[in-house]
Amino acid sequence: MIYETHAHYDDERFDGVREELLSSLPDKGIGRVINVGADIPSSRASIALAEKYPYIYAAVGIHPHDTEHMTENDIDILRQLSAHSKVLAIGEIGLDYHYDAEYKDEQLYWFRRQLELASEVALPVIIHSREAARDTFDIIKDSGVRSGVIHAYSGGVEMAEAYIDMGFYIGVGGVVTFKNAKKLVEVVKNIPLDKILLETDSPYLSPEPVRGTCNNSQNLEYVIAKIGEIKQIGADLVIETTRKTAESLFDRKKVVA
Repeated sequence: MIYETHAHYDDERFDGVREELLSSLPDKGIGRVINVGADIPSSRASIALAEKYPYIYAAVGIHPHDTEHMTENDIDILRQLSAHSKVLAIGEIGLDYHYDAEYKDEQLYWFRRQLELASEVALPVIIHSREAARDTFDIIKDSGVRSGVIHAYSGGVEMAEAYIDMGFYIGVGGVVTFKNAKKLVEVVKNIPLDKILLETDSPYLSPEPVRGTCNNSQNLEYVIAKIGEIKQIGADLVIETTRKTAESLFDRKKVVA
């Protein structure tokens, strides 16, 4: 069964189809999904989905886009939410200089604070990094956090290997199928299969040939096929290896079968 490590099924684009879609996932080969928070409301919504569906789990955190008005009270709330039995990670957290570079100081501060929280509650992290590769890497290195995934990885092979050496995994989704994804293809080719995690970022980043549509976990079949093509291995090996990797990262003692 496929382990989907990053989706946002609380997103309003799933309104009206959410229950039917999520209920169908096990029959489509999706064995487990982590729904990832981006602010306090979506973190709560992720837990609500996890409580409703036995194969859905949650991550709680505040995305860099939402750190401008973040306070220490938000850290307290995340700490409380992280105690839920189906919360497997702190995320998604990180840096994004594409849209919000004017709030760089706030992003840097609250990224560090959420990494501290992850250390405190002993959970892995789900990292967002856009146009902030060096700052993201340096802050993680300095934090001492050594457990997590670099979501929607967009860097080169050398940095991917450096993350792996620190104990991190590389999140690979629909972008690997894009025609202009030469850098990510090289990363997938050169890092070990057991350092890769499957993700969609649903409803975003739909793979070819459904690019531009509302993404969902069923589209991981295209990502799996592309990884298999790059590494010249079968889809079953991709599915099995990435599942075991995800289980090893996200605390299995918390996972209810």
